[in-house]
Amino acid sequence: MLPFRARASPGWDCRLKAAGGGLICAMLFAPKDADSSGWRWDHSYAALPGIFLTRTLPVAVPSPEIVIFNRPLARSLGLNPEALESLAAVFAGNEIPEGALPLAQAYAGHQFGNFTNLGDGRAILLGEHLDPAGRRFDIQLKGSGRTPYSRGGDGRATLGPMLREYIISEAMHALGIPTTRSLAVATTGEKVMRQEILPGAVLTRVAASHIRVGTFQYAAAHDDLDALRTLADYTVARHFPELLESDRKYFDFLEAVIERQAALIARWLHVGFIHGVMNTDNMALSGETIDYGPCAFMDDYRPDTVFSSIDRHGRYAYDQQPQIARWNLARLAESLLPLLHAERGTAVDLADEALGAFENRFRGHWLLGMRHKLGLLTAEADDAALVQELLDWMHASHLDFTNTFRALSKETAIAAPAFVDAGFLPWHARWAARLARQPQSPAEVVAMMRAHNPVVIPRNHRVEEALTAAVEQGDLGVTQRLLEVLSDPYALTAPVAFTAPPPAGAESYQTFCGT
Repeated sequence: MLPFRARASPGWDCRLKAAGGGLICAMLFAPKDADSSGWRWDHSYAALPGIFLTRTLPVAVPSPEIVIFNRPLARSLGLNPEALESLAAVFAGNEIPEGALPLAQAYAGHQFGNFTNLGDGRAILLGEHLDPAGRRFDIQLKGSGRTPYSRGGDGRATLGPMLREYIISEAMHALGIPTTRSLAVATTGEKVMRQEILPGAVLTRVAASHIRVGTFQYAAAHDDLDALRTLADYTVARHFPELLESDRKYFDFLEAVIERQAALIARWLHVGFIHGVMNTDNMALSGETIDYGPCAFMDDYRPDTVFSSIDRHGRYAYDQQPQIARWNLARLAESLLPLLHAERGTAVDLADEALGAFENRFRGHWLLGMRHKLGLLTAEADDAALVQELLDWMHASHLDFTNTFRALSKETAIAAPAFVDAGFLPWHARWAARLARQPQSPAEVVAMMRAHNPVVIPRNHRVEEALTAAVEQGDLGVTQRLLEVLSDPYALTAPVAFTAPPPAGAESYQTFCGT
């Protein structure tokens, strides 16, 4: 191994292979001094080859003001909420914290199946913050102005979509689903033109990283094997360090990413979440949910539910998300082919082997979660059929997804009155018999179900109510109340108003990308 220091950052030990190129990095997590705000900056991504980034600054705004700040998240990161909460200029991009090193990341992506070169067109990575445990988090400003990758866009964001990402990402975190999170939303004092003139805003996003399937597609499109290998080694070191010494590191890396995505998509389906824009640039290799654009939660159980106004053919419908995840992962595998094996045919066989396991991995995670939702603490061969029969009945009966599962968890051996019909009773008899065959007590069954069936989700009409109050009346109180309820989604004491399905006519509800 030859020392490689020129591009290394303080938190990494990077060495160049003597043969074959590529950068091997291992995290040292050396202690760093925190400033008065608690920031402990590091810049490992900035040490990557230059094709992956461009150094650039946020564009200043006239009148920054913090409208919402995530104090619990700040504390969990080892930051000082009292010091940060007044720094609107930082969270709007007017001031750069000491030690930060702003840059825009380059990546590509298949958007609705069409490949294009992209990059952070309205986002700036300030750097990586190391929390007191040494964990590494990207700190990104979203909506911070034009970058070299803006492709003619204005680089700005508006208040409604930024608050939507804040609300939904925090709800996903409370539900226990891996996700990026939101530290703050600051208004800018600017007006931004979309379908109408709207108040501008900047969101501060916290992520395990922003490395995407599209980042690897970008490297592959440049036909730069050294850059591709360097990116892969970096991603393994950052997210899969247990694979660093593997004899087949890149194959194991692909398998590990597939496993995390299979688990993530299953968890989306367990709560009725629809991402809405599962382009390859919106799939993070960390396994976190990222980019909450036209996302929403399903009310009535309809497998083909689509909310996104731009998804006219249902490519990213609720029931299509597993297939799209596999499609996206196939694009990652294509990008990794030169690393999987020097002989292309063998590399393709290895990629096919890894991808071929996706469906079983996903089905395993999905079925385990559905067993939990139905209080099945053991496994039987007919469990998948039992689950599907319930879902088919819910679909035919136009029943609310969240409330149906929660109602079942109230009394696991007695049919709730709302479910007493010819379609439900035969299924309920089979479910009761299935519960009776497992050794766990009724109390254990109920506890399992209540831990996996939320009482509240971010109901679309409640989210819209909060966004309307904030954008049109300047009232953040509705958003704060919604966040308070969503912070404990399994609580039996959740206000009834937040558990109610949407009013009549909500079937036409649409979400929009925000760009």
